[in-house]
Amino acid sequence: MTTGSDKRICVICAWRENCTKRYRVKTNALFDVNCPDYTRDIKLRDKDVDKLVEDQVERWQKEKKEQPGHVITLSSEAGAGGGWVGRIVATQLNMILVGSELIHKVAESAHMSDKVIKSLDEKSISFLDSVISSFFAARHIWPNEYLRHLSLVMHANAKHGNMIMIGRGGSFILKDEAFRVRIIAPQEMRVDKAMRDRRISHEEALAYVMKYEADQIAFIRKYFNEDINDPKHYDIMINTKNVSIEIAAESVKKAFIAWKSTREQGMKQ
Repeated sequence: MTTGSDKRICVICAWRENCTKRYRVKTNALFDVNCPDYTRDIKLRDKDVDKLVEDQVERWQKEKKEQPGHVITLSSEAGAGGGWVGRIVATQLNMILVGSELIHKVAESAHMSDKVIKSLDEKSISFLDSVISSFFAARHIWPNEYLRHLSLVMHANAKHGNMIMIGRGGSFILKDEAFRVRIIAPQEMRVDKAMRDRRISHEEALAYVMKYEADQIAFIRKYFNEDINDPKHYDIMINTKNVSIEIAAESVKKAFIAWKSTREQGMKQ
């Protein structure tokens, strides 16, 4: 949610221009959302995305850093609590949280992608092109326009750092650059959560969860020829069946800090 010049993305609603809650919403013990402004499946409009991109590029220009921050990619099964985990970690570590819908919109639009890519200097853009080309060559993937823009946008964001990117194959695109997280949970638990959140029947919730899973698997298979559920693609996987969202977030945070420290020590040597 946003307030004033704070243009972070809220996992609950994707984005709300006039929200003043700044992530402070009431939930019960099961993390059901009781935010009065909560809207399910909100879609970002192009003009909203354009404004968000402009705001972020402006922020990057003001925050020119010699040493960029690090990046977390977060993948989650529907109803496993990944969005909440990302939201808590982003708040505690003061990182920017970027949702899948926003990433998709920017990758889909050459105009908005160009803005993000040009936020880098010429040397970085040239390096980025070579990285993307080698990425496709190494994986024998045919780079269609969408995948190329998606890769460029994610790498440009990663170059600036201090960001958590949700979904859209970030763990595969930023394989060697990001701390990669996957949140999972048993299907029935996720179906129950979908029933509560969406106020739908068990049959509808099961259909929703299964479609979400199928879409995730198909997306990763189509663009990266990989299995999204293979643990080797992640630095940490957490099953929230018997672990609270807070503990899951704390585990991710501690593991990320340790990973970050190891990376920084390696760079100094």
